[in-house]
Amino acid sequence: MIETDRLRLRQHRVDDLDACAVLGRDPIAVEFIYKAPLSREDVWHRLQRFAGHWALLGYGLFVVEEKATGRIIGEVGLADFKRGLGEDFDGAPEFAWVMSSDVHGKGYASEAAKAALGWIEVKMAPPRVVCIIDPENAASLRVAEKLGFRAYGSAEYKGKTVTKLERLA
Repeated sequence: MIETDRLRLRQHRVDDLDACAVLGRDPIAVEFIYKAPLSREDVWHRLQRFAGHWALLGYGLFVVEEKATGRIIGEVGLADFKRGLGEDFDGAPEFAWVMSSDVHGKGYASEAAKAALGWIEVKMAPPRVVCIIDPENAASLRVAEKLGFRAYGSAEYKGKTVTKLERLA
């Protein structure tokens, strides 16, 4: 578990399904990530994939809880999604984040991501971390910039152009 002043980051649990399903159905939170909000079944499959990341790779996405309320407000961390975006992308751990739309603008994404990256640097010390962001997602591009990610190219992913970014150690 990782704690910041306002947040708690931890691995997903089975009883997170309903709260994560709310996040997955938040159309503003997922508008640049998925073609449509996620079904409960889709969220269940994501939780299983995240558990597999932790079991097989020793890293994964954390659930983000707001300390003041105990409410799940997002997810952040590393994954290996095997996206097929080329050797310059798929060979590195991929960083990802999503936050509930009702906490947008409060700095939670940056706070959670900074804490997760600090953990990653201590536990894994990867020389490079990558992410993809829809070029129209100005908020996530600002978060990525604050975290030290820099654009290095673009790719087609699921019918959309995405910006490829990297963060060097």
